[in-house]
Amino acid sequence: MNIGILGSGDVAKSLAQGFLQQGHAVMLGTRDSSKLSEWQSAGGKAQLGTVAAAAKFGEVLLLAVKGSAASAVLRDAGVANLKGKVVIDATNPIADKPPVNGVLQFFTGSNESLMESLQSEFPDVQFVKAFNSVGHARMVQPHYDEGVPTMFICGNSDAAKQTADKLIQSLGWGVVDMGKVEAARAIEPLCMLWCILGFKNNEWTHAFKLLRN
Repeated sequence: MNIGILGSGDVAKSLAQGFLQQGHAVMLGTRDSSKLSEWQSAGGKAQLGTVAAAAKFGEVLLLAVKGSAASAVLRDAGVANLKGKVVIDATNPIADKPPVNGVLQFFTGSNESLMESLQSEFPDVQFVKAFNSVGHARMVQPHYDEGVPTMFICGNSDAAKQTADKLIQSLGWGVVDMGKVEAARAIEPLCMLWCILGFKNNEWTHAFKLLRN
């Protein structure tokens, strides 16, 4: 399928490569294509375009930008280009403040999430939270001695989550559906937990796994 990626950072580039390896056509949408010139010269095969062009191109979209920019980027993408589409939301509401003893600060409260805010602003979009609680270097075909890691997802549309599930599994993950959009209140803070080991011990390659008996 055609996948449009809104963003040009490490997460966007890593997942673009992963989707390309699975045979999908990919376009990265960015406000500044020069940010990706080095990546393309090193072998990046995705098409480049504006945010609106990538949103129009994609049958499924990936939102991979700073949380504070997410709403503005979606507005730039254009409501008509987003309408009815699955948008895999990899953002986190990280505040522009330093961590406190290794714990990131969020600009959301404990009873709200960034994805809920986006879903409210863009009601015709089928958001699915994913890829927000692991480093970009382990997003595609991660290998761990302990087994297949878990990607926690949530969203209001079961059909959208099924679409996202297939894409995520194709990149080497086990998927656990945590329910409706409100579950993002629990999934987004997993980013905080994941980053603590990084800030404390310089460990950035771990992932979460749900164990069941």
